[in-house]
Amino acid sequence: MAMGFGRKNTEEIKLEVVKVWECTSENCNCWVRDNFKSGENPTCPICKSDMAETTKELQVVNNNSIYSNN
Repeated sequence: MAMGFGRKNTEEIKLEVVKVWECTSENCNCWVRDNFKSGENPTCPICKSDMAETTKELQVVNNNSIYSNN
């Protein structure tokens, strides 16, 4: 029986610049993708501080939730 150890994932990782929300607290490094945010002006799910809109280059992830804003 052959084992799959050492096999490389041949699927290309797709990156894109996406809008995210970062926690404004200096003591917290939480961030959330825009299409996964909890509301129009989200608060940090970890420390409850305000969050600020910014961008990051991230792997493409689709949110197919019925609650998505897209």
